[in-house]
Amino acid sequence: MSTPVPRSSGTGRGLLVAAIPYLWLLAFFLVPFVIVLRIALSDAATDQPPYAPHFSGISQLGEFLGQLDLENFRLLGDDSLYWQSYLSSLRIAALTMLIALAIGYPLAYAMALAPKRWQGILLVLVILPFWTSFLIRVYAWIGILRPDGLLDMALMGIGLTAEPLRLLNTDAAVLIGMVYSYLPFMVLPLFSTLQKLDGTLLEAASDLGATPLTTFLTVTLPLSIPGILAGSALVFIPAIGEFVIPDLLGGSDTLMVGKVLWNEFFSNRDWPLASAVAIVLLVVLVLPLMLLQRARGATR
Repeated sequence: MSTPVPRSSGTGRGLLVAAIPYLWLLAFFLVPFVIVLRIALSDAATDQPPYAPHFSGISQLGEFLGQLDLENFRLLGDDSLYWQSYLSSLRIAALTMLIALAIGYPLAYAMALAPKRWQGILLVLVILPFWTSFLIRVYAWIGILRPDGLLDMALMGIGLTAEPLRLLNTDAAVLIGMVYSYLPFMVLPLFSTLQKLDGTLLEAASDLGATPLTTFLTVTLPLSIPGILAGSALVFIPAIGEFVIPDLLGGSDTLMVGKVLWNEFFSNRDWPLASAVAIVLLVVLVLPLMLLQRARGATR
């Protein structure tokens, strides 16, 4: 005869399991966010650390809130450098997401239709770039895109161009590097979704006289929307704060918030302003995340 498990013990373990996600968010999101917010509400200083907080404890928090100073956040709106960097980041991240989707969807669809014995090999080929350092891959693109580089030599060799394209240090080079780097993040969730499609639905559409294009538009594409949303989020969110690719492949005219954040934090050592830039970037990302969550809820 088995010994019954006390109800209180099971309830305690259930509460612990339920609390783990909240503890994770508390430790790795809420606490760091509060620390960064406190720095953003401080003044820049030449001491170590390079900021002077307006309050050091809960007891001084009420007095500080009564004299709330948002000068770092006001500066982001007054100086065009900052809001233009946000707009430029949104534009480049959106273009990266759309181009990755245009390339990644046919690639993932072809992988899903491939014989089972080939799917594993194709999957390895997609993730193969991750076996090499991200920084090395970006540096490799410098050799490809620089004037008289591999791309120019190839295009001029086959007669498509008569002179170097001079892509390096342009927004086009940043887009190429970002699409290349984030394409697997679009392909993998799309492949996972397309691979699970019910084949009987496609056969039923064909039996009812639907053309391949009609079947794709009315069956395959709607059922793959969860994969499109997941891949778009995985590409858009890291792309908007990207720093390494714009710094190495983009020129001085390439303005992205990641570069601005780096310069304020490490070059100017203005930690309060850099923290304000980071918090506004987080707020900017909340809107697409809410739209994604709403779209995912609508597809269920």
